[in-house]
Amino acid sequence: MSQARPGDAAPVHDLIGIGFGPSNVAMAIAISEHNARSGTREAVTAQFFEQQPAFGWHRGMLIDDATMQVSFLKDLVTLRNPASEFSFLCFLQSRGRLIDFINHKNLFPLRVEFHEYFEWAASRVADLVSYDHEVVGVAPVPHDGAVEYLDVTVRSGEGLTVHRTRNLVIGTGLRPRLPEGVERGNRVWHTSELLNRAGELEGTSPSRFVVVGAGQSAAENVAYLHRTFPDAEVCAVFSRYGYSPADDSSFANKIFDPDAVDEYFAAPDDVKRRLMDYHGNTNYSVVDIDLIDDLYRQVYREKVLGTERLRFLNVSRLTDVKETPDKVRATVTSLVTGEETLLDADVVVLATGYLPADPLGLLGEVADLCLRDEEGRVRVERDYRLTTDAALRTGIYLQGGTEHTHGITSSLLSNTAIRVGDILESVLARGGATLADAPRPVAEMP
Repeated sequence: MSQARPGDAAPVHDLIGIGFGPSNVAMAIAISEHNARSGTREAVTAQFFEQQPAFGWHRGMLIDDATMQVSFLKDLVTLRNPASEFSFLCFLQSRGRLIDFINHKNLFPLRVEFHEYFEWAASRVADLVSYDHEVVGVAPVPHDGAVEYLDVTVRSGEGLTVHRTRNLVIGTGLRPRLPEGVERGNRVWHTSELLNRAGELEGTSPSRFVVVGAGQSAAENVAYLHRTFPDAEVCAVFSRYGYSPADDSSFANKIFDPDAVDEYFAAPDDVKRRLMDYHGNTNYSVVDIDLIDDLYRQVYREKVLGTERLRFLNVSRLTDVKETPDKVRATVTSLVTGEETLLDADVVVLATGYLPADPLGLLGEVADLCLRDEEGRVRVERDYRLTTDAALRTGIYLQGGTEHTHGITSSLLSNTAIRVGDILESVLARGGATLADAPRPVAEMP
């Protein structure tokens, strides 16, 4: 592999973004709109790096009838700038579907349509992103006892390059959560890869699926597999008596309001914990009531007709998985009696959620300058900037991984438009855009 080496005249970026999912697409849009308003001298120079070959957002879960769980008005821009040309409504107009959508009288678009919107928005700021480029390291650039810049090492098909920046925005998304001791395999899938892996079964006749989990994705998996493979049994495994409905009532939804972030950030730790306990059912391990009703209606219909393909193993948990080339054996244990049920299946699907990526995982020795709280969590300011040693003068901002400081919207779309506005305002206030500075050495391809 070719090696990066210092160049002579490449400019310093005001901001580099790691990842180009919806959050950093929204960041790029906010920068683009700022630059259009402000003119050349006050423009923010930015570059984003995305390891995927093109934009993609949970492609493995774009089931054709699955809808968003957030209003279309909470798109990438509207709460920050209702007049933006990057809104979902502008996207619909560009596709000739605005009137049809209005006549539909629905706040919650199909997930595949919102993905199309994200792709459309990303394509309009494509000059700010390099796809097929993976950030592999971040290093400090010391000067007079302080760190004024960060060098970001990026790997692509052409080798390594190094890019210097005054600010870093980390938007690397979520990572699949797996039950302890269970690993993915040919017959053990995480829900994030459902559609891709299910396509591999075309032309086969699977007899049984086991789906583990109690949230929206789990229920959607159960419904999808049940209708897609009409000869297969689908066994849903979860520790509750049944799926719990999401609380999307008007008052409860205020937990997603921008003002709620201010309140959560300022609250004592014990109040933060109580708020999460009170309102976790707006988002975690809950299912839309319409889907719950549809699944119950289906299981009851099958009981009446005498052919039961949809089974629910409730108050139970997955305790063991053994995979062989032609099947996978799942051990399901009752939480009440301890009785074990062995299920030989074609596939086990783990709809067990996600974890935030380690925000410091790429920072190397820079991570030593990031401060932590008493529980070992990163400390984060209200503007989503990591709290750091005074010697680190660059801004490192998080898009995700801030639930302990900013509340439930940390990794959700609900507050994305407002969050990127907060970050951009912070970058500008701290002198991030200083194009009068002379170009500084970074790196070039050999």
